[in-house]
Amino acid sequence: MLYGICRSLLRIIYAFLFRFEASGLENIPSSGPVVLCSNHLSLLDPTTVGTKVDRKVHYMAKAELFNVPLFGPFIRSLGAFPVKRGGVSKEAIRTAINLLKEGKVMGIFPEGSRSAGDSAGKKGAAMIALRSGATVIPVAIIGKYKIFSKMRIKYGKPIDLSDFIQDSSSDVLERVTETIMANIRRMVKEG
Repeated sequence: MLYGICRSLLRIIYAFLFRFEASGLENIPSSGPVVLCSNHLSLLDPTTVGTKVDRKVHYMAKAELFNVPLFGPFIRSLGAFPVKRGGVSKEAIRTAINLLKEGKVMGIFPEGSRSAGDSAGKKGAAMIALRSGATVIPVAIIGKYKIFSKMRIKYGKPIDLSDFIQDSSSDVLERVTETIMANIRRMVKEG
């Protein structure tokens, strides 16, 4: 319930402050596991990616945020869960895969941290997508978070990972990651 209220408020705020437009929402399945893989420009990106989606989107957030009084419980109630940064967080990966196996939606930023959009992706999103069998939707955030400026978010067509599922080669995660990142970069470039 809190998630729905926050999402409704954010839709109004984004429409007013950022002249926010979304396209490609029809590409997001209405049920089943989905990974939304987006570029990462700002701290506001998780709310940007999830605001127009009619399903609850879960995110990893750096573990330190959960220690902040009031804020930690608030983001947890919105579906966020902690990830330890600086290495592989097996518990966070396990949580993400379990959520997806329950048919939920995960928002993941393959770059790992905010960037100008030209950094290589990290392998976590690819690992989670392959292990869960989730549908992967590339997402492009286009524009800057400047008041009254125009912002767009594009939800792309699902990425077909079927060629990678049975692949046991050592570089499969790198190739899946590059496939995801290439789709995101192409969508950003197209505007």
